[in-house]
Amino acid sequence: MYIKSKHLNLQKISVMTEQQPAVLLLEDGTVFNGIAIGKIGTTTGEIAFNTGMTGYQEVFTDPSYFGQILVMTSPHIGNYGVHEEEVESDGMKIAGMVIKKFSEGYSRPSGKKSLQDYMIDNSKVGIADVDTRSLVQHIRSKGAMNAIISSDILNIDELKSKLATVPSMDGLELSSKVATTEAYEMKPENVEFKVSLIDFGVKKNIVRCLVDRGCHVKVFPLNSTIEDLNSFSPDGYMLSNGPGDPSAMPNSIELVSQIVKQDKPVFGICLGHQILGLSQGLETEKMFNGHRGINHPIKNLKTGKGEITSQNHGFVIAKSSTDNNKDIEVTHVHLNDHTVAGIELINKPVFSVQYHPEASAGPHDSRYLFDQFIENMKNHKA
Repeated sequence: MYIKSKHLNLQKISVMTEQQPAVLLLEDGTVFNGIAIGKIGTTTGEIAFNTGMTGYQEVFTDPSYFGQILVMTSPHIGNYGVHEEEVESDGMKIAGMVIKKFSEGYSRPSGKKSLQDYMIDNSKVGIADVDTRSLVQHIRSKGAMNAIISSDILNIDELKSKLATVPSMDGLELSSKVATTEAYEMKPENVEFKVSLIDFGVKKNIVRCLVDRGCHVKVFPLNSTIEDLNSFSPDGYMLSNGPGDPSAMPNSIELVSQIVKQDKPVFGICLGHQILGLSQGLETEKMFNGHRGINHPIKNLKTGKGEITSQNHGFVIAKSSTDNNKDIEVTHVHLNDHTVAGIELINKPVFSVQYHPEASAGPHDSRYLFDQFIENMKNHKA
């Protein structure tokens, strides 16, 4: 089917030929009915919601969302299709999708295909025509929980049995399911610094932000050794984002501890931030509801300035564990709930943040953190 527009010559519209019923069942027994989108099938995971009004393709391909059924609070999803350059990994990483209104077609001139076709290509199950406002209010009051979406099984008792076998995100290691298994490199034309990046589920834009600043980046598997990382002779180390519970990654915690002892510059983001904290004796905790969206307010305690940030996490460094730690300074806090949003090590060029300074999708208020990392490497080389 094609639609004419005075702005577009011929825009292809992909339309689902028929609507099939689908059901969303939460762990506490709450049921939401809707229509199937994407692949016909069944999927499970921890249900979470994202408050971003745009950037759904970047969100769906973010490895940090692996294992999560994602509710989009923006009421209309799919209207601008998908674009081959707006991905943060090799494909969709969410476990499933819940939305209010699903656009069967798209009107963006540079769009390459519909979101429906993209979901089919990635074998992703979803449900639309759900009262997402009611659903999010329920999740906010009840807390994080597992859920199941199905468009091929509509029997609630059968779905309850399947959902009962799904493990809790608390204590679950997921990075190994999305991280690279082979090292690879990206570099600019003119190289100023070399960075060893540990891939816990890295977003492509983190690597881009480093390359744009003159860094030759070598991305290492998470099971790499300190000898592997140092064989690249790096000027600094990047600890990437990723999914799952950081406390379930003892080998990574020990590796980061070894990195920090070298007194070289280190920059951690999201899961990398949590693992850095654990490596220095701090504790992490599961949140009642995570932070996911592109409009989260952060205060930089060193400058007094505020930042609007992109976030995606369900675990945080416990504030109580930082209070009496003389080697750690809390540098950023989340202004909605005062959770720890950034730390640095005293007298070491090592820092990390809980949010996403590469912000894809999202605002660029926090890009200065990459410049701070570059400055640390400059100073260390000098």
